[in-house]
Amino acid sequence: MELSNIQTSVALIYDRFMQNADSRTENWLLMSSPLPQTIIIVAYIFFVTSLGPRMMENRKGFDLKGVLIVYNFSVVALSLYMCYEFVMSGWGTGYSFRCDLVDYSNSPQAVRMAETCWLYYFSKFIEMLDTIFFVLRKKNSQVTFLHVYHHSIMPFTWWFGVRFAPGGLGTFHALLNCIVHVIMYTYYGLTAMGPNYQKYLWWKKYLTTIQLIQFVMVTTHISQYFFMKDCPYQFPIFIYIIGSYGLIFLFLFLNFWYHAYTKGKRLPKVLQNQTWAHHTNGVMNGNVDHDKYQ
Repeated sequence: MELSNIQTSVALIYDRFMQNADSRTENWLLMSSPLPQTIIIVAYIFFVTSLGPRMMENRKGFDLKGVLIVYNFSVVALSLYMCYEFVMSGWGTGYSFRCDLVDYSNSPQAVRMAETCWLYYFSKFIEMLDTIFFVLRKKNSQVTFLHVYHHSIMPFTWWFGVRFAPGGLGTFHALLNCIVHVIMYTYYGLTAMGPNYQKYLWWKKYLTTIQLIQFVMVTTHISQYFFMKDCPYQFPIFIYIIGSYGLIFLFLFLNFWYHAYTKGKRLPKVLQNQTWAHHTNGVMNGNVDHDKYQ
């Protein structure tokens, strides 16, 4: 009886919670409840941390050069498209970059923004392939806690973003992330193409700087909320989540910067490269071992 009462109470709390959700996104893929995505995320974590490494233990790592080239440049194309959609649905067509509220109407632009948010959410599942490719290629040192955490927490939190606040100031970090992904996955794609393309990768040293700028911009933009006298943003909880996420990764990158460029700068070049790979594992989506495709 007591267990039944607990289940009833949980169901009531969940129903009350979902009453505030955006009805426009209710019937979209994976949006009916958080359960389907939770199953996918748990399966992903189980595969990349346990099942996958055990399956590959006595096997030679797969040569996925062609797959990686297609995958990385496909992510570039998808990220470019999402950049365009975020700009056209708000960030370049009316948003003030200050207190931008979620538009819950059925206007074409409001729906376009909601659809773009869902696409960004879905892209996080596609990016789980980053880790799966590591496992299949037996690059298990790349599968760090931070890498798996990042790829797990992003889709999980964005489910709530799409269901409750698909638009407004809470989506600025997504636009920035898409821009950065265009740059990063272009680098990964060129790296995967082999040594003949190394001469085009002179800008790899700027990747960490670009990431730092991203997190500074995200943190600065979202922090405006706390200094506005009147900003009736509909779900302030997302402000705290985004702000916390931005600060955490900003500190992680500053820590990397310190170790790689201050403590590591006196090391021989080969050791500096090892330091770079060690400290960036898992941070830039876990894909920042700059020689990982060679």
